[in-house]
Parts: sequence; C-alpha cells; structure tokens
Amino acid sequence: MTDTAKAALRCLAPTPAGAEAMLSEGALAFLAALHHRFEPRRKALLAARRQRQAAIDAGALPDFLPETAHIRAADWQVAAIPPDLRDRRVEITGPVDRKMVINALNSGACTFMADFEDSNAPTFENLVRGQQNLADAVRRRIDFQADSGKHYRLVERPAVLLVRPRGWHLPELHVRVAEGPDAGAPMSGSLFDFGLFFYHNAREQLARGATPAFYLPKLEHHEEARLWNDVFVFAQDAVGVPQGSVRATVLIETLPAAFQMDEILWQLRDHSAGLNCGRWDYIFSTIKTCRAHADRVLPDRAAVTMTQPCMAAYTRLVVRTCHRRGVHAMGGMAAQIPIKDDPAAHAAAMAKVEADKRREASGGHDGTWVAHPGLVSVARSVFDAAMPGPNQIARLPEGDDPIGGDAEARLRQALLAVPAGQRTEGGVRECLRVGVQYLAAWLSGNGCVPIDHLMEDAATAEISRAQLWQWLRHGAHLDDGRRVDAALLAEAMQDEMARLRQRVGEAGWHAGNFDAAVALFSSMTLADELADFLTLAAYPQLVAPAARDAEAKA
Repeated sequence: MTDTAKAALRCLAPTPAGAEAMLSEGALAFLAALHHRFEPRRKALLAARRQRQAAIDAGALPDFLPETAHIRAADWQVAAIPPDLRDRRVEITGPVDRKMVINALNSGACTFMADFEDSNAPTFENLVRGQQNLADAVRRRIDFQADSGKHYRLVERPAVLLVRPRGWHLPELHVRVAEGPDAGAPMSGSLFDFGLFFYHNAREQLARGATPAFYLPKLEHHEEARLWNDVFVFAQDAVGVPQGSVRATVLIETLPAAFQMDEILWQLRDHSAGLNCGRWDYIFSTIKTCRAHADRVLPDRAAVTMTQPCMAAYTRLVVRTCHRRGVHAMGGMAAQIPIKDDPAAHAAAMAKVEADKRREASGGHDGTWVAHPGLVSVARSVFDAAMPGPNQIARLPEGDDPIGGDAEARLRQALLAVPAGQRTEGGVRECLRVGVQYLAAWLSGNGCVPIDHLMEDAATAEISRAQLWQWLRHGAHLDDGRRVDAALLAEAMQDEMARLRQRVGEAGWHAGNFDAAVALFSSMTLADELADFLTLAAYPQLVAPAARDAEAKA
C-alpha cells in the first residue's frame, strides 16, 4: 500500500482470505479520491432530503418542480443504448455470494443485477468477497464447489452483468478516513461499492465488449442523479476509459422521485440505461414520505397491488417518460419462488407471475425482474409473445396527455391517490412475522431470504415496520373495529413469535438472532419518530468490533 493510500483510508476489519487484491494500493487510492471529491456533496444532498421531508411533515406534498418544467417540456433523448443492453426482457436479481452469482448468470435471463444493497447484509466479508466474485465473473474464471460435491461453472453465454451499489444514505462503517478534518468518518457505501467494482472491472469489461452497467437505488431528487453522473465522469477519467462508457438504470422507488423522472434521465443523459419500477420500496417510501399525514394511511400492504390507481399511474409514467426519451422502462419484481412440495400452490404462484408479467408487457415495459431462476422461463414466455423485438421503446402508452399544465395536476392527483382497502389483523400479523424473520436473517449476515414462498429483501422489513408505525401513530382501525395500539401489537407479536419459536426450535431461535430482531423491530415500530431506514439502525450490529468502537467514539 502506498503512503498516500495509507494516509487516506483505514480498513477496520480484516480482508477476507483470497480477496486481498480487491483492497490493493490502487483501489484504496481510487476510493480515497472518490471520497474526498464527492463526500461533501453527498452530505449536502442528505441534508437537503431532511429539509424537504420537514416541509412535507408540515403539510406539503410532493409535486412536479416548476423550475425544471423546461426539461420536461423539451424534446430530447438520452445517449444510444449499447448493444449488450438492448434486450433486457428478463432480469434476475440477487446477492453477490458466489453460488448465487453463478446460478443467476446461468439462469437464462438476459441480465443479472448483482446486488450490494437490499438483498445483501453488509458484513465486510460479504462486501469484499462479493467484489471478488464479480471480478472473477467478469473474467469468466468463476466456479463453486458445493458441500454436496456439485461443481458450478459459467455457461458459454451468461447473462449480462449489472451492479447495484448501496444508496447514498448508507455509510461503509468498516472503512474510515485516516487523518484530516474528517478523520474517523466512514466513507460512503455507494462510493465503496461502485468504486471497487469500477476500478477492478471497467477496463476489462470494455475490452470484452461489455458495458460497465449499474443500478442506482433510493434516489429522491434529480440532483442526487447529477452527483452519480459526476462520479461517473470522474471515474472514467481516473481509470482511463472513454467518457460515456458507463450506463446506469435508476430505480424509481421513492415517492419524490416519481415527480422527477424526466429530470433524473436528463442528469444522466450521457450515461442512462433507463428507469425501473422498484415497487416494494416505492410503497415503503410512500408511507415514509407521508408519515405525518393522517389522511394518507395505507391499507394492508397486500392490498397495495399494481392495479391500485396510484400504482398504475406510477408505472404508466415510467413507461411514457422512458420511451419518450429513447430508453428502457423496466418492470417490477416477481418475488415468488417455486413450491416443490405442493403442485397446486406452485401452479397458483406461477399463474400470478404470468398475469403480472402480462400486465407489464402489455403496458409497454421493456423487461421485468424475477428473484429466482425458476421464474425466468415464465417471464420470458410472456415477453417473447408480446415483444418480438429486443424492446418496445418506440411504443408510447395510449391516452396519455403531454406533460405540463392541467395534465401535470391530474397526474399529481393520480400519483398521490390513497390506495383503497382494509386493515386487518392478518395484515398486522404478516408485518410482524415477516418483518422479524427477515431482520433476524439480515442480522445473521443473509440479506436475501425465502419466507412464505417469496424471496424477500430489505424492502419487506421496511414496509412491515413502517406500516405498523403508521397505523399506530394515527390510531388506525382494523376491519373489526379495533384500534391499532401498542397493546394490540404486543399481543400479536407475542403470539406470532411463540409460533415461530416452536417452528425453528430453541437452538434455531438463539442461533438465528431472533431476540435481537424482535427488540429492534419493536423499538422502531413503537418509536415516536419513523426512522428513515431500518438498515441504518441495524448496520452497527453487523460490523467488526474495531469499526463498532470507532462508531461509538464518533
């Protein structure tokens, strides 16, 4: 390690064996350069988020920005789509462990989104070894020997790789600034994840005819997209690849971002690969953003389907905006997993997937997400039938008015419509049961968890605890007339956890971090204020002791 790299950053956890090259002198120097150049802007943008939220808490609601109306009205398109990203009809997503990377790349999907964010618990082991796994995959030298003796290798033509770094809000607690005015401060998790992958792989990908492609999560404002664009410009120069080499798809998974789709594409126009309907986090963001509004309390999360008027308006706007700008509009996740021991239940689950994908394809989406290799063929058959070409970008949804004036007022009303439906005891229990199970797995280092035949990630736990907080805060009533209060939640929690404890056994309960999960989930649900992110509160429990000590001192 060079003196410059040593002076700039300090790792507070041991490097996983075999992945030492990921934290090389050059890589750490590159991370340090990203941190020092962009950390002040990241902090300023997070502060601006808090200011906007304070205004919404005081009574405002999200709206289209008058100062950027000229961007929405103008006729422009993003840069041309690279050849390897033109056909994205089925994308599979998952964490970055070695077996998952191989299985996803071999799944028959067009692309694989390797996820350092919602489906990855950010232990240093997971993060750095995940980078090593992706570097090996880029170079086609990845394999895996299972305990059963089965050997996993890449197929001849694997899926195209895309990488999702963590959101702007998340720090990397294991990597600290070594000296200077911000000594001891952690670097951005976004820049850590992006920087390591880009430094090690961008040139190699381009040499192989592949695009360095990314997914950008949790954006709330177009200036946050502009920050990513500036990161890309800087990184391309620093690593020595041509400007415009990078492509990024933005997940529209926050309510504020739904009102800035054109602006987000504009900021990334030389590096854009489109937008995606991150619908589970979008529901969570709707609750979080409107948390102080007693007239905007949602029904059971199971009732907030894509046919609700607000969700239909959101997906139609994604398609219209992207196609007007010449780029992909990606559909949402099918979280179902095959049910091997119940043919009837399996058939019903696959029918739901097929119907959902048919809705997306007929609505103009250019591709969709699945969480399990067993769903790739189902999704592909639907999109193959509806979309004979590589995409349907030339198609605009029927019946949409141009952006501007009264049309925007009507669209705002549609986007902000409160979903209809009941609040039930079953909904309470589902939030408790699923939220705690996911959080327990996350605290054990696993961020992608099968629960009740669905592959869940952090968005599940976020919706669960935010929904219960909202119902409690505003005294919502269930369909049987009971008011949601702390006593009702405590009784349901005790009952659900007793059932879960019996199912997993005493040894499984204690080994699985369930006590810690119950305590954290309960404290966040009962808190006076709704915390922005569950993962921010839970992350310190995952970090190495040295990093935990540093966080305590800070």
